Amino acid sequence: MVTRTALTGIAGLTSLALVGQSGAITPLEWDAGPLTVAGLPRVVYTAHRGGAREVPENSMTGLMTAYERGTAQVLDLDTRMLRDGTMVVMHDATLNRTTYMGGPVHALDLRDWQGVRLRPRDALPGSWRSERPPTLAEVLDRFGGRVVLMLEAKDPRSLTAIAAMIRERGLTRSVLVNSNRPAVALRTHRLGLLSQLWRSAHQMRTDRPRRWRPFVDVLDVDHKARDRDLVRAVRSGIPRVWAHTVVTPAQRDRALALGCDGIITDAPGRLARVRVRAWAGSESGPGSGSGGQRGAMP
Repeated sequence: MVTRTALTGIAGLTSLALVGQSGAITPLEWDAGPLTVAGLPRVVYTAHRGGAREVPENSMTGLMTAYERGTAQVLDLDTRMLRDGTMVVMHDATLNRTTYMGGPVHALDLRDWQGVRLRPRDALPGSWRSERPPTLAEVLDRFGGRVVLMLEAKDPRSLTAIAAMIRERGLTRSVLVNSNRPAVALRTHRLGLLSQLWRSAHQMRTDRPRRWRPFVDVLDVDHKARDRDLVRAVRSGIPRVWAHTVVTPAQRDRALALGCDGIITDAPGRLARVRVRAWAGSESGPGSGSGGQRGAMP
């Protein structure tokens, strides 16, 4: 059993270093410059909330573990705004599900946030200690330019603050800003950021993705959508189409066979252990469609 120890003193971290496999602090170099979305491989794997079936979601330790394992090229996280404007990493609008506290996230300020502690799920493999959920600044300073980040702006009003944080770190080509709302994706694009738009299987039944081609960099589609809806997304002309939230090799194989070129998964380690196999075929009955080949299998 592997034990991961919570980071201490996160609030004071300013060094751009990661804990290596040996436990020593290993500085990371910029080399020729920050890693950008343009430098991603043809087929991309994203650790959703750090890989929420394998690590404590949206935690610094979980993100570091996903980074160290190397099974995903993109780290996903969620952001919310505290009442004093601080951007923090948290999926839910309340603290109840993932921490030992309760109540709305937006009711806290940064001082309050220092006392919040994550509650790791009992079902997670390994043993995990509780830790404070990080701020967005801490995640950007720790990982920015070393791995592509994908952050969902849960509070659209925070977009201006997020843009400023990304710009001042020189990460406008290294961070994807995700939302379920086309209007937010358009605003993201106009702020000079990389925009990602996610859509549910229900939404995809009536979506016309071609309309978003001028301002969406990544279309994030529900793997449970019908074949023909996934194929329509793939053929939209949007540069990248990634499927969420995949947890099994069969789900991955279908999405890739239909032409998606990215997989957003809660279990990147599990998928890495199982090779991609040929998908058996399309759905039966009304609504089925033939798959495209844009996202070739790795």
